[in-house]
Amino acid sequence: MYLNLPDKRYYSIGEVAKAFSVKTSLLRFWEKEFEEIQPKKKQSGARKYTPENLTTIQFIYHLVKEKGMTLQGAKKQLKLKSSDNPNEDLLTKLEGIKASLVKLKEKL
Repeated sequence: MYLNLPDKRYYSIGEVAKAFSVKTSLLRFWEKEFEEIQPKKKQSGARKYTPENLTTIQFIYHLVKEKGMTLQGAKKQLKLKSSDNPNEDLLTKLEGIKASLVKLKEKL
């Protein structure tokens, strides 16, 4: 699933919900269920999701919505993913940087 979001430091809950075609209430529910999703909160309580949060949400979305896993199964997969290959997060970040550089190159 490709997310059609601009490159930013933080995304609002509405932007994230729209990108995944889900309701904001589902994101708030997942936030309670998955400790890996911890968006920053402003004093007003507004959630601000980081690109790392989006990567985690994308993985959860894939497991739950596309593969049909239960939340418990998705939690186990997340734990396996994080403990199995710590370099995978680095690889994901590097792929994101590469994509950004390709976009910049195209603009030139």
